[in-house]
Amino acid sequence: MKKAVVLYSGGLDSTTCLAIAKSEGFEAYAMSFAYGQRHQAELQVARKHAREMGALDHMLVDFDLRKIGGSALTAGIDVPKEGVGSDIPVTYVPARNTIFLSFALGWAEVLGSFDIYIGVNALDYSGYPDCRPEYIAAFETLANLATKAAVEGAGKYRIHTPLIHLTKAEIIRRGVGLGVDYGKTHSCYDPSPEGLACGRCDSCRLRLKGFAEAGLVDPVQYVARREE
Repeated sequence: MKKAVVLYSGGLDSTTCLAIAKSEGFEAYAMSFAYGQRHQAELQVARKHAREMGALDHMLVDFDLRKIGGSALTAGIDVPKEGVGSDIPVTYVPARNTIFLSFALGWAEVLGSFDIYIGVNALDYSGYPDCRPEYIAAFETLANLATKAAVEGAGKYRIHTPLIHLTKAEIIRRGVGLGVDYGKTHSCYDPSPEGLACGRCDSCRLRLKGFAEAGLVDPVQYVARREE
């Protein structure tokens, strides 16, 4: 079986992406990041369930983006709870996916893998610029210019984005069809001290909307549910 590095946060999208990589015949090497984010509950889920969700190996990379700040997830900025707007929200973390994919590219080269999976989405999402198809295409070009393995002709890197053109409901249906247990995922940007999802941040609203449109009930616990 071929190897693939899968960016895995413990959230709904990345867990679905992990299941898809396995269904497409890859041995999945999950990579998670402790980058100073406020939502540690998601990272705890990733640590606990990566192998159970099908990862052959799980690497946790630790660095601190709080030194840069500029985001409600890495600085003392309130997480918005008023719903998804048209502007790029303050939960955007500067350069996050570029940093994540760079780590994944390094691990892939060492593993002898030319496949990286990332669960970005350009439909039901918060408007982050590093979730767009144009960005992914640009990084894939970079990967094939910047690595010894690609330059020497050992292979060509591909960034897989199986969720990028799916609605949240379609993502959930795909995951359910692959046997994903969404009760073992966590997506909230601002969970309670007990680790319960807030039900009001952008991520919770998009998740709940997706389950409602899929005709399913989200199995995780919430402080409050906002399904409108």
